[in-house]
Amino acid sequence: MTDEEIHKKINQIEGIGGMTVNERLFATNLRDSFDNAQKTDKDLARRILSALKVDDYSITKILK
Repeated sequence: MTDEEIHKKINQIEGIGGMTVNERLFATNLRDSFDNAQKTDKDLARRILSALKVDDYSITKILK
């Protein structure tokens, strides 16, 4: 998955800032991509969370 594909999915959703991380992943249809990346490609998982506007502290905790 490219950064462009990630951002395209995110830009289709309004009010993403008021959602939990799981809600953001579900609303953008990135849940499966994130789950797979979390197991095999931590850099992609980090980029997905960052694009979803998750703060660095939370990203670090999630990817532990």
